[in-house]
Amino acid sequence: MKTRPLGQTSVEVSVLCLGAMYFGTRTDEETSRQLLDQYLEAGGTFIDTANIYAHWIPGGNAGESEALLGRWMKERRNRQQLFLASKIGFQYPGVERGLKAEQIEAECDKSLKRLGVETIDLYYAHVDDRNTPLEETLAAFDRLVQAGKVRFIGASNYLAWRLEKAGWVSQVNHWAKFCCIQQRYTYLRVKHGASTDPQVVVNDDLLDFCRSEGLTLLAYSALLGGAYTRPDRPVPEVYLGPDSDARLAVLKRVTEETGATPNQVILAWMMRGQPSILPLIAASTPAQLQENIEALQLQLSAKQLEQLTTAGI
Repeated sequence: MKTRPLGQTSVEVSVLCLGAMYFGTRTDEETSRQLLDQYLEAGGTFIDTANIYAHWIPGGNAGESEALLGRWMKERRNRQQLFLASKIGFQYPGVERGLKAEQIEAECDKSLKRLGVETIDLYYAHVDDRNTPLEETLAAFDRLVQAGKVRFIGASNYLAWRLEKAGWVSQVNHWAKFCCIQQRYTYLRVKHGASTDPQVVVNDDLLDFCRSEGLTLLAYSALLGGAYTRPDRPVPEVYLGPDSDARLAVLKRVTEETGATPNQVILAWMMRGQPSILPLIAASTPAQLQENIEALQLQLSAKQLEQLTTAGI
């Protein structure tokens, strides 16, 4: 597994981050543990979860993913090998959406307890809260850092101008700054005017901002839940149109040229992009996870990268 610096921190993380959203709910305990072991055996150490995962699955109440990770780490005694990310901000039963100071601090304590750890390596603001001053939110995150409960902070589902404003607030107050942004990003582009609310999609402004400020982009929904390869998973309507037709045609051609799968081509393209982009991978079977991991071995030519990037433009 290759590594890459996380923003302007001194820490290097795995270039493929394992998303644990459905571990402990849709993905049962045994399979979840098998996937975690497989990722670790491949050299991966960067695992992503959140306090809300996955309350929308039948039988889920939120916290199942964190709790499963906690049991697995305790059994494997591998906490020191890992770089753990979790999040706060979205609502779940009994907790409102938002980033008020008391919410941030209370939810962090709950996550620490479920995970069975003293420190979360990367703690995200999962959604922008326009009703709470950035000063209140960032001061609370900084207190967590100063208390040793959190090492680094990141943002998710933020617009570029809000990231800029947050960076300024942190700088003038000498508080911890967001070192990365986790956003919805895939090979296909959302149609102009289409909504993915409450998720925010990467746009050119955000890419330019990350390049300028040295922020790492963590890409979630990178493979659209299997839509590039599975007939039973159609491409979401918000992506369909002449632009998607052009990009899918180039993706098909590069897939045929390389002998790789569409998913592997997309991950390889993404990891070669600028700014620094780290895909979040998800899997419900060992075969799916292995396919994703093998994208690390795929070498795309400069011509293929350019064709993929400029298709539809």
